[in-house]
Amino acid sequence: MAEIQCPECKSTNTYESNQWMNCCDCFHEWDANQNNAENSDQIKDSNGNPLQDGDDVIVIKDLPVKGAPKPIKMGTKVKNIKLILGEDHDIYCKIDGFGTMYLKSIFVKKS
Repeated sequence: MAEIQCPECKSTNTYESNQWMNCCDCFHEWDANQNNAENSDQIKDSNGNPLQDGDDVIVIKDLPVKGAPKPIKMGTKVKNIKLILGEDHDIYCKIDGFGTMYLKSIFVKKS
């Protein structure tokens, strides 16, 4: 029997109960018949909204930048993002005053 990963925490410590799958690690519950492959390839912002290439986002906290004298300030608008699947820093963008860089989607919200 193939192990089923939790869509939230990616743990394989899961079990089926009736039509529902349950994760023993994070207690997430989802429909066993649902196709999770489509959702796992989607990058979401800090509020859970799906992001797409070309979206504009807003930074939700001050982010220190290595080698820069100042951080990226909370509220900075970033335009025309590019998404990178499978990476920790999953947004490629250009920020005025900082140049091109990679951001984590958990530190932005869709504008």
